[in-house]
Amino acid sequence: MGDAKTNNYAEMNPESALTGEHPRLMDEWQDVPDLWDLARKNIDSEAGKGMYIFTGSSVPPFGKTRHTGIGRFAMLEMRTMSLFESGDSNGHAGLSKLFGAGIQEAIPSEINYPKAVDLICRGGWPGGLLMDDEGAMDISYEYIRSVMRMDMSRVDGTRRSQATTELILRSLARNNATSTSIPVIAADAEGTGVGVSEQTVRDYLDIFKKIYVIDEQPAWHPAIRSRMRVRVLPKRHFTDPSLAAAAMGATPEILYKDTRTAGFLFESLCYRDLSVYASAMGGRVFHFRESNGLEVDAVVELPDGRWGAVEVKMGVSEFDKAAANLNRLRGMMVSAGHREPSFLMILNVTGVAAHRRPDGVFEVPIDCLGP
Repeated sequence: MGDAKTNNYAEMNPESALTGEHPRLMDEWQDVPDLWDLARKNIDSEAGKGMYIFTGSSVPPFGKTRHTGIGRFAMLEMRTMSLFESGDSNGHAGLSKLFGAGIQEAIPSEINYPKAVDLICRGGWPGGLLMDDEGAMDISYEYIRSVMRMDMSRVDGTRRSQATTELILRSLARNNATSTSIPVIAADAEGTGVGVSEQTVRDYLDIFKKIYVIDEQPAWHPAIRSRMRVRVLPKRHFTDPSLAAAAMGATPEILYKDTRTAGFLFESLCYRDLSVYASAMGGRVFHFRESNGLEVDAVVELPDGRWGAVEVKMGVSEFDKAAANLNRLRGMMVSAGHREPSFLMILNVTGVAAHRRPDGVFEVPIDCLGP
């Protein structure tokens, strides 16, 4: 699917589009949503498994179909490549290992700040693997330009302004990896002389989620009996850190000097990789913020209730404070009746070997993290 000629053919001849050897791949199937119901019918009549693979770059338009596909279709969310998948991490400090016995010996690392910035700007695009840095970065820049130019009415039937799209994307990029409120994003746009209402911002955020430009990292609020007041606003990340860099027009040369912005983008890279590895274990990645000011960048929770907490830091000077935050969260959870964490970890770019500190916290360079 995707181009007008193919879409027209599929709309006029849906049975033919689904006829052929199995499994049959339907890319950008959401452009011809009738294929979903027809595939469901074929699955029922043939009692088949693995007959179709439906892929798309936006959320399935279930409002235009008669059946959700429950019992017939399994949903799989695809992210850009993690550093382990792109060959930029040795993966020896695997998430499954951290949830198990932990790291028993030092694991060598080759990462440093400039290399981390380069990885942020390259992104996890498969097409960039055989390109130099400049060519790989062009993928992200073209992706953002395409989003700004695209006819978003294809997603929900409502036409939207290209100028407003650009303003909100830039605001989201400047506030990447934060829980910035809707009014702040609206004020960012108004500062350029263009009036944007809070409802407009909400509408655009919904579209950006549907086309997988941004992702929300939910707040962690474990089911425990306590008076702990946990804040529930999600953090927003671009689905790949390179998209945030592209939306701001940030190059590696700019980010080498802007460590604060690079830190937020690095947090998104870590969130992406943690999400990829956690999903393989059926887990999810949250963030934690308690009303008394305690914040932790990421909490990985598995279906069986096991959990681990992560702080993301680029500078060694921040490690002791990060470790204190992690142990503070551990004490708070245990005191409230929650189980002990499986691990506490500081993800970093120091190049110092992954190891366990005397206080029990693991220091893990991002090029050692893996599934």
